Amino acid sequence: MDNFFSKLKLIIADKSIRNRVLFTLGALIIFRLLANIPIPGIDVARLQAFFANSQFLGLLNVFSGGGLSNLSLIMLGVGPYITASIIMQLLTMMVPKLKAMYQEEGEAGRAKFAQYSRLVGVPLAFLQAFGFLLLLQKQGIVPSLGGFALAVNVIVIAGGSVLLMWIGELITEFGIGNGVSLIIFAGIVARIPTAMSQALVSFDASQIPVYIGFLAAAVAIIFGVVIITEGERPIPVTYAKRVRGMKVYGGTSTYLPLRLNQAGVIPIIFALSILLFPQMIFNFLSSTGNATISAIGTFVLAVIANKWIYALAYFILVFLFTYFYTAVTFDPDSISENLQKNGAFIPGVRPGQSTSAHIYKILNRLTLFGALFLGIIAVLPLAMQALTGIQSLAIGGTALLIVVSVVLDLMKKVDAQISMREY
Repeated sequence: MDNFFSKLKLIIADKSIRNRVLFTLGALIIFRLLANIPIPGIDVARLQAFFANSQFLGLLNVFSGGGLSNLSLIMLGVGPYITASIIMQLLTMMVPKLKAMYQEEGEAGRAKFAQYSRLVGVPLAFLQAFGFLLLLQKQGIVPSLGGFALAVNVIVIAGGSVLLMWIGELITEFGIGNGVSLIIFAGIVARIPTAMSQALVSFDASQIPVYIGFLAAAVAIIFGVVIITEGERPIPVTYAKRVRGMKVYGGTSTYLPLRLNQAGVIPIIFALSILLFPQMIFNFLSSTGNATISAIGTFVLAVIANKWIYALAYFILVFLFTYFYTAVTFDPDSISENLQKNGAFIPGVRPGQSTSAHIYKILNRLTLFGALFLGIIAVLPLAMQALTGIQSLAIGGTALLIVVSVVLDLMKKVDAQISMREY
């Protein structure tokens, strides 16, 4: 506790850090204001009923920061940017130039890669805005729009998403932490008072064991996320001795830290994005006038609506994306090459290809535990919801996982800023 207050005192005393914190808070306040400005002509009763009967929209609402449940100007949230990031990450596996840009060109390459992701996100925002408006018109939530009115609404909603992407980038550059992650975090936290009030209104004494079980699961998730996120496997590294003139350099020993979960919460976000779009597409197809297409859409939705099939698909996607994202962001060949250039080696392992294979073997084993953990945590709330029938549990686990991961990352960024100022 003393350490917390001493850090808080340093943050308040240091002008640069204080300005970064205030900028982040100001940007998040603007985001919350935008999330509460609805588009005109909404049938609130139909909207609430539509969200109550749709689990995937509840999950998508997490990424919009609560803006989707209000059909606000930023109802798409950072969803288009996340989808664009997934597309760009997939392209790195097929386009060598993109892979080199992301992995070998340092911060400049990553900045250019992020710029391309934002550019891809713009047409995706228009496409998603158009699809959502058509879906909401079919459900009677939004009145039937003419060609001009539809175009204006699509431009406004897509513009809101692009504005939110820009706010997220400003937070990353001038604030503290990852802007996109903080926007999702702020949306989840903003829903806590509403969720608590609903829980109090619908409180049922017979459900007390379920509530206790949910709290226990929440504590276990928080504990597990902290352990897995902070856990690492150190690989010993020794620098060879070099004689230059009358001095001897090197001969020191250090270690290469490999995290148990290199991917963080990104696989959860990617898996949810992949799961949500087929549901949105088939929702749209099921309401078309063509009987065959409508029947196919209804059948696929019925299959996806099966909670156990949904949970299995969710687990598999999280598992695969953990391996995929780790492979994209961590290159054992590059690490091995850098060690060799700096005259370093892993004791008992030959430099070059043998070192790369050794690192790859350890990384695979670590990623297996990280992927299993993320998959289990992701589907555990879905299983609890299927057993208890409480809908909010299905969303709570994913939201809790994102919140804990973002808080841990934010604490590291604050500590880094404090350490830099101390030096």
